[in-house]
Amino acid sequence: MRNSVAAVIVSVSLGGCTAGVATYGFSPNLEPIPGSITYRGQPRTKLTKAPVGSIVPHEFRDQFGRRVSEIYVIQPDRSLRLVSRRGQTFDFFDDD
Repeated sequence: MRNSVAAVIVSVSLGGCTAGVATYGFSPNLEPIPGSITYRGQPRTKLTKAPVGSIVPHEFRDQFGRRVSEIYVIQPDRSLRLVSRRGQTFDFFDDD
């Protein structure tokens, strides 16, 4: 009983450590970060001419100056779903 209580406390405390970390990669649970198209909700303009399932790439620099590439997919209701995020950690040879 004591071990299970300790395990629950440790898992809850470790789970809180990753709450503010941006997720990179492919995931159905990617959350928008500052600079993402959907950071403050869906865009006001609807993508009416693009077919459902189309891919929308987006590149920007995050709050730390790293280049971030995101991929969105257009949903049947014309909203954007974030499906991929990649970040570049070092810009040694970048001319921007």
